[in-house]
Amino acid sequence: MQHDARFYPSPSRRMATFGSRGMVATSQPLGAQAGMQILQQGGNAVDAAIAAAAALTVVEPTSNGLGSDAFAIVWMEGKLHGLNASGPAPQAATIEAMKALGHERVPEYGMLPVTVPGAPAAWAALSERFGKLPFADLLAPAIALAEEGYPVSPIVNQMWEEAHDIYSRHDDPALKPWFETFAPEGRAPRPGERWASPGHASTLRAIAETRGRAFYEGALADKIDAFFREHGGLLRKEDLAAFQPEWVEPISTRYRGHDIWEIPPNGSGLIALQALGMLERMGEEGRDPVETLHRRIEATKLGYVDGQRYVTEREAMGPSVEQLLADDYLAERAGLIGEQALDPKHGNPIKGGTVYLATADGDGNMVSFIQSNYKGFGSGVVVPGTGISLQNRGWGFSLDPAHPNALAPGKRTYHTIIPGFITRDGQAVGPFGVMGGYMQPQGHVQVITAMLDDHLNPQAALDMPRWKWTRGRTVEVEPHFPDHLAQALARRGHDIVKMADTLSFGRGQVILRDGDSGVLCGGTEPRTDSAVLAW
Repeated sequence: MQHDARFYPSPSRRMATFGSRGMVATSQPLGAQAGMQILQQGGNAVDAAIAAAAALTVVEPTSNGLGSDAFAIVWMEGKLHGLNASGPAPQAATIEAMKALGHERVPEYGMLPVTVPGAPAAWAALSERFGKLPFADLLAPAIALAEEGYPVSPIVNQMWEEAHDIYSRHDDPALKPWFETFAPEGRAPRPGERWASPGHASTLRAIAETRGRAFYEGALADKIDAFFREHGGLLRKEDLAAFQPEWVEPISTRYRGHDIWEIPPNGSGLIALQALGMLERMGEEGRDPVETLHRRIEATKLGYVDGQRYVTEREAMGPSVEQLLADDYLAERAGLIGEQALDPKHGNPIKGGTVYLATADGDGNMVSFIQSNYKGFGSGVVVPGTGISLQNRGWGFSLDPAHPNALAPGKRTYHTIIPGFITRDGQAVGPFGVMGGYMQPQGHVQVITAMLDDHLNPQAALDMPRWKWTRGRTVEVEPHFPDHLAQALARRGHDIVKMADTLSFGRGQVILRDGDSGVLCGGTEPRTDSAVLAW
C-alpha cells in the first residue's frame, strides 16, 4: 500500500496519558521504549532517562548524537539536583585564532564551532550518583538499535532531508564522513526505511564498558584528536580529558503558587524565569484572550533580549542571576508592557538543533533531561567509523572581545537547551521541556502558562497553537493559529507572520505527578514522532 507518511489532511487528537508505576515521554517512540524497557527491568527514573537519551542518539540523530551536550534536573529523595554537561571551547579556540583563519564570526558548520561534547559524561555522572542498574545495561537498547537498525520515522526523515540539503552545499572534506555515515545511498533514508550504524553501536559499546571514559581519554578520544588535526580543527584529546560535568543548584521563580525551576547560566532558562516573573508581577490574567497573548509575548521578548545580552558563563555575565530575577527589576521590566507591541531593548539591573525527554518512576523520582547537537546534526563533522556526530555549539560565541559571551579557551557559551521542572510547597509536580533552539524559553513560557493560567492538562497544553518571537515586533505563528487572534495582535502593533510548517515551534514533553495518589499524567509533542509510555 502506497502512502505519504508526512501527509495528514485531518487533525489528530491525543489524550493525556496516565500511569502509576512509571512514565517515559520522548520525541521518538523507540527512544521512549528504551527508557520503559529499563524501568521494567527494575531501573529508576534516572536509569530510564539515560537509556532513552542514548537511544535517541540513534533513532533521532537529526537532533542529537554522541557528540552532544546535555543538561538535567533530577528530583531524587525529595530534592532537586541540576547537572550542566555543556562542554567548553578548546584551549586553542581564541578570537585571534578565528580571525587569523579569516572569520569575523564563528562558522556555523565544519570543525571550528565544535566544543567539548558533554553527553556521554552526563550519562555516566547521572548513573554514578543516582542510578540503580549497571551502566552497561542502560546502553544495551541503544546498541541493539544501532546494530540491528530501525525504520526511520516521518519527522526524523524530514529533518534528515533538510540536513542533507544543507551539508551538500558545503565543499568541506571534513563533512565527507557525514555522508558516508548518514547518507550511504546518496540521500536521506525515507520514512519506514531501515537505517543502521555499526560504528555507532561500537562506540556505544565502548562508552558502556568504560562508563564513558573511552570517549574522553581512550581510543575514541585518539580518533577525535587525529581527525581534528587532519582537518585543521582546534579540539584536542587534552580538551576531552579535562572535561567534567558540573553539578549545579537549579534556579527558580514563583509563578501562580508554584516554583518553576531551570538550570542556571550558561543555560538560557533564565529567560523563561524572567518572562514568568514579569507576568507574575502583572497579576492574574483576565478573560481577554488578546490581552493575555499580548502580555505573554511582550514579557517573553523582554526576557529574551536580556538573555541575549547577558547569558554566558556566570562569572562573565556582569549582572548576576539574582539581579536579573530581583523583584524590583522584574517589576520595572513588566512596567514597560503596554497596549502596543514593543521593539524590545535589554535592561540593566546593575544600579550605579535537540531532544527533550522526561521520566518518572513509581517511587516518585523524576528526571527532566535534554541533549542537543544544536543545529540539526550539528557541525556536520562525523568522526569516521564511530557514528560520533559533533555539535556546533561554539557557533553561539561572539568574536567581539567586549561581549559577555566572547569566545575564550575553556569557556562555555550561551546555551539554548534547557530542562524545566515544577514544584509546589517543596514537593515535585513534574518535569517539562520544549526543545527547539531559540524557541525553548518561549515554549517553556507557553506550556507553563497554558497549564497554570489556562488550566489545561499536559497534552492539551502541548497541543496549543504556538507563537515565536524572532526580532523587533515580529512574531511567527503556526499555520493553525486562530486568524482572529492573529489579526487582533496585529492591531496592537505585532508584525504577525503565519508559517507553513510547525517544526520550528518546538517539541515538548510533560509529566506531572499527583501528590496525593502518586498517579502520573503525561503529554507528548504532536508536532513530531513522539510518544509517552505509561506503566
